[in-house]
Amino acid sequence: MLSGLHATKLRAPQFGARETGAIFCRPATSACMSTSVKICCMASIDEALTAIRLGAAAIGLVSRMPSGPGPIEEDLIAQIVSAVPSTADTFLLTSETTAAHIVAQQRRTRASTLQLVDHVEEGAHHAIRASLPNVKIVQVIHVTGEESIDEAIALAADVDALLLDSGNPRLAVKELGGTGRRHDWSISRRIVESSAAPVYLAGGLNASNVAEAIETVAPFGVDVCSGVRTNGALDIQKVSAFIEAVHGTD
Repeated sequence: MLSGLHATKLRAPQFGARETGAIFCRPATSACMSTSVKICCMASIDEALTAIRLGAAAIGLVSRMPSGPGPIEEDLIAQIVSAVPSTADTFLLTSETTAAHIVAQQRRTRASTLQLVDHVEEGAHHAIRASLPNVKIVQVIHVTGEESIDEAIALAADVDALLLDSGNPRLAVKELGGTGRRHDWSISRRIVESSAAPVYLAGGLNASNVAEAIETVAPFGVDVCSGVRTNGALDIQKVSAFIEAVHGTD
């Protein structure tokens, strides 16, 4: 179920237009003049198609997690992936940590991008790439302090993009996303400036702060879940306001 009224002004997905031969373009290049928008925590085909119709370049599909909002069954993830247009990117959020399990999960769901929300076993990125050469890999970095800068720099060469979030994988019950919290954006900015890979920014974003986030961090893209929902349902007015705020920074 969707919350809110349909917007009269709809935007086409941007991701395909932002590709420049590489899997992701860098935001500083002329081909990357706008910030990409990813709407996460899709709960249905209807939500996914609505997010894309309103201008999301990518959608996030949350599989089994130790905590947090939005997990759905893999069968539904596969149905959503098959229903969305090829112009949109489909991110499978996985908490699996071994290459074999991650590859198997992608093959069951057919998502175009793997979002690895936890630390993975050594060599996993290369093993995934060898098995799934046409699938993009995005590694989440949970920004808990300045040590996250070194972590991001070390991983950037092995992935297609990084995604900076506000979880805490060190807790007894891991927080691997969907916290609704901001982290220290000054650290995120330093990661963007140092990373060899494009960087998405997530964590506590909404229509009222996303312009400030883009100004402060200068990410390739922004990612939102709870900031565009009301009582758990995708809120069309919030999605529209969020995307308008993003495009207001272009």
